[in-house]
This record gives sequence, structure tokens and C-alpha cells, in this order.
Amino acid sequence: MKLRVLGCSGGVGNELKTTSLLIDDDILIDAGSGVGELTLDEMRGIRHVFLTHSHLDHFAFLPLLVDSIFPSIRDPLIVHGQPVTLEALQTHVFNWTIWPDFSKLPTEDKPVMKYQPLSPGDVMMLEGGRKLEMIAVNHIVPGVGYRMECATGAFAFSGDTTTNDNFWDVLNGHARLDLLLVEAAFANADIDLSKRSGHYTAGLLAADLKKLKHQPDVYITHNKPGHESLIMDECRQAITDRKVTPAQTGLIFTL
Repeated sequence: MKLRVLGCSGGVGNELKTTSLLIDDDILIDAGSGVGELTLDEMRGIRHVFLTHSHLDHFAFLPLLVDSIFPSIRDPLIVHGQPVTLEALQTHVFNWTIWPDFSKLPTEDKPVMKYQPLSPGDVMMLEGGRKLEMIAVNHIVPGVGYRMECATGAFAFSGDTTTNDNFWDVLNGHARLDLLLVEAAFANADIDLSKRSGHYTAGLLAADLKKLKHQPDVYITHNKPGHESLIMDECRQAITDRKVTPAQTGLIFTL
């Protein structure tokens, strides 16, 4: 199983892209501006999009992705998420005012896009023996992370979250975790803002990482633009029992 980081920033500017992870050639976790890193042929190969929550930076390029592949796609793109997340997309984006409703185009019985709701705790079996689990996290809107495994490895992605027990409890309930992508959006000085918006600071993340029994490679995502060096310095100072590395667009992991 291959994971390619298309985008992992908390904002945009220069080379910064917002959250999107490509799994093998056919799965996206989130569809932020990182989707723009894909060629048109690569876009056509996407079969599933798993959304973490309804904030714009995590789905902004989904409407453009669907529009780009519309003329050539044969089977519908399946968009997965919590019911509240999918409802937000249907009500506020794919509503004919902001963007066409591609769940009804070109026809209602053969649309280019379909919605498939999932609930935290649901596990999906995917082609190639891959297994994906949705995990509830703690964000300002209903949010989830994901854990994905195959015969040779397992990784987890926190999505956007702050202090919680459930994400770590679920990961501890599995025998294996080789790679963890976890957010740290704010510097420690912004702890009040981080708590109100449902994000980790380095200090909050360090406290929660102590709950994790596994020793995966840890990569930090979702830093606010312009604060990356400070946040990573604070992560390294606070997290002394693990190596932490900044996630970057273009990183590729093989599991």
C-alpha cells in the first residue's frame, strides 16, 4: 500500500496545499487543494473519497475534481463521510447555486458521483485486501480520522482534532500501527484559540501522544502558514520519547 501526501498544510501560499492523501491510485482521504497535484489521468483513477469533516480546506477541490473527470468517467466517484458531512456538501455546495449537483448528472440513475455515509466504528473492505476504519475525533464540527491497513502495514490519520481519548483508544485496540499523520495546527501561545477551534498545539498533542501504545513514525500536519518552524520546534521540545517529522507535500510512504 502506497500513501502519497498531496497536501497537508493548514492553509495556502506558495507551495502550500491543503489536506489530501492519495492511497495507491484509487483512494483519496480528503480533497483539499492538494488534489491539484494530480494529473488528469490520475484524477480519473480515483474511485473513493473519504472525508474527515465539512470544512472547506478538506474538500475544496472535490467539486473541481468531479467536474474535471465528468466527460470521461464510467463508474461514479463514491464520496464517503459522516451523514452530517455529506449533508453539508449537498446543502451548501452541490446545490446548483454554488456548483452543479453531480449526484444527478448526467442522469439520476447514472450519476458521476454518489454519496455513501459511514459512521465512526464502521470498517470498509476495499480492493486488494485493504481495510479502512472511520474513527471519531474531537473537532469544532463533527470530525473523524481514519486507520487503514493491508497485509504489510497500517497507518492512521487524525484529521482535524484536539484533546480526546477515542482516537488513541481505537488505535491501541489494534495490533499494528506503522505510520501516524497527526495534526498540530497552532503554536502553544495560541492554546485558547486552538481549544475553541478544535485543534492541537504542540503541548496538547504531546499529552495525547502519551496515550498511544504503538511506536509508529509520526508526521505532523496542518501547521498554520508562517508558523511551521515554531510549531515543529515546540513539538520536538514537548515530545521527547518519539521522533516527530514535519509532513510535506510530495512525501511517499510504502506500507
